[in-house]
Amino acid sequence: MRPAILAVDSGASKIDVALISRAGDLVGAARHAAFANFGLDHQNEPPLDALDEAIRRACLDGGLDPEARPVADVGVLCLAGADLPLDDRRIGRQVTGRGWAKRLMVRNDTFAVLRAGTTRGWGVAVVCGSGLNCAGVGPDGRVVRFPSLGELSGDLAHGGGWLGRAALGAALRGRDGRGRRTLLETLVPEHFRMARPASVMEALYVGRLDGQRMLEIAPVVFRAARRGDEVSRELIAMVGDEVVATANAAIRRLRITTRTFEVILGGGIFRSGDGRLLTRVRDGINAVAPRAVMRRLAAPPVLGAALIGLDATRAGAAARERLSSKLTDRRLS
Repeated sequence: MRPAILAVDSGASKIDVALISRAGDLVGAARHAAFANFGLDHQNEPPLDALDEAIRRACLDGGLDPEARPVADVGVLCLAGADLPLDDRRIGRQVTGRGWAKRLMVRNDTFAVLRAGTTRGWGVAVVCGSGLNCAGVGPDGRVVRFPSLGELSGDLAHGGGWLGRAALGAALRGRDGRGRRTLLETLVPEHFRMARPASVMEALYVGRLDGQRMLEIAPVVFRAARRGDEVSRELIAMVGDEVVATANAAIRRLRITTRTFEVILGGGIFRSGDGRLLTRVRDGINAVAPRAVMRRLAAPPVLGAALIGLDATRAGAAARERLSSKLTDRRLS
């Protein structure tokens, strides 16, 4: 029988897919390592084939015919790059022809993090991975979202991509005398098996090194910070301050500063477990919303996409609880 829900969570490095029955049973699931950002930069070549392959693998995992269409009754696609309402419409047009579901819902991947992390069904989520984004849903259904287009939308210190580029800049400035000395002068070029920060800069400039690889430097910055490097600690603090500014803006706009609610933190930057960063974020948010509770997301975000689908089919609490107990990162690996 056809599953009720096709749930998808996609980002810069992987696609998670889960097929769910109306009763909340996990029919099939798959994780596909692939680039799947549906941002405007990729509108001419959206990663539809990569998404199709992930769905095919989930069908095979569940013993379903991957060629049968539609795959499910309701498809919930929580996608990186769905930043504006116009993106939702554009991506909706791109995916409609694939016949994946009778009814398709396109959401930013931040909404999957929020729904996966909170039992209330409302609150605020901040995703800090390759980029930084935030979404919030109020108890009255009010929705807040941000463009998350980097400098174009006024974002500062926006995630791991920014952190990697800033680390290279700090390494260059430390080496040539424009800035303070830092362990990054050694650690950044070592990561790419190069001798000097300038060698990394030149490789990026002429295209020998893909700019996307600067994402790999975020863990290097955290490693330098643990070794006491003040420059690295300040860069991480700048990311934390942008998380606080964005989350607090959402909290104020939702008018929940005096309420008890959860702020769900998702993405690779938060998985670093850096105590200074997490404390800075908690204290900054609690200064505006004293009763807010910070939680790092433990479940895979695709669970949130699946729960959004179950909500849309008006499934009961038992179905949601059953699914939450079965859909884990281990099940996707």
